[in-house]
Amino acid sequence: MRVTVCDVGPRDGLQNEATTLPPETRAELVNRLAAAGVPRVEAVSFVNPARVPAMAGAEEAVARIARREGLELAGLVLNERGYDRLRATDLDRLSLTFAATDSFSGRNANQTVDEALAGAARILARARDDGLPSTVTISVAFGCPFEGAVPPQKVLGLAEEAIEFGAHEVVFADTIGVATPTQVRHVVVECVKFARPVGVHLHNTRSTGFANAWAALEWGATIFDASVGGIGGCPFAPRATGNIATEDLVYLLHGEGADTGIDLEALVGVAEWLEGVLGRELPGQVYRAGSFAPLASRS
Repeated sequence: MRVTVCDVGPRDGLQNEATTLPPETRAELVNRLAAAGVPRVEAVSFVNPARVPAMAGAEEAVARIARREGLELAGLVLNERGYDRLRATDLDRLSLTFAATDSFSGRNANQTVDEALAGAARILARARDDGLPSTVTISVAFGCPFEGAVPPQKVLGLAEEAIEFGAHEVVFADTIGVATPTQVRHVVVECVKFARPVGVHLHNTRSTGFANAWAALEWGATIFDASVGGIGGCPFAPRATGNIATEDLVYLLHGEGADTGIDLEALVGVAEWLEGVLGRELPGQVYRAGSFAPLASRS
């Protein structure tokens, strides 16, 4: 089974770090991930640098990335201004996100969910006309730090609307790390019925991230976001901790017989390099414990 691992470390991972890295270092991170065989990288976000200083200089970072065959580069946008900036670069994919609750949407994007949906419709229409593949990520899909648990029927309704607007893929984000495998299984199973690739963006805040990844794999998800070294979090979500570590996820996926195209040893090397850049031990475990060759459970 072939799955797509998208490393969001250069964007989601670094946006919550105390250390702000210059565009050239962020580009080097992308280049190192690509050299390890990561097929998709969310390289930058086109957001207001006053709100997210770590993402300043997105265009400069993109210009310094070495293009490589088989590598797909995505850029995150929240509004049409961001889309204008994305289209001025040579990035391959639009990554568009909106929240499942008004409270989180207001803090993250200064708009209601309905306003975000209206904006998404316009952006996705432009992407369709431009021939640009698109991924829509629904944040706080399982729980919101301000409104609590989010009903799955609400999230699935938002996913269906995104697909009607033209989204090529839908990803469910456990932004604050509250989901459990049964919840993940439910939304994946139901969204697969919409005949679009389905993915998950998981955080390990409550130590359920990898159980959720396994459930998503078992029930049809083919896109998995993760962040090298397990860095990340959301500056607008209280107590949000890092994403599941890409190297830990790849270890799990390979052990379950999934094909990622990633060289795990090389990926561990990227995490080790990033540890030195950030000057601290990262949350990921495989890069510290060492890789191993598990016996794949299926062909």
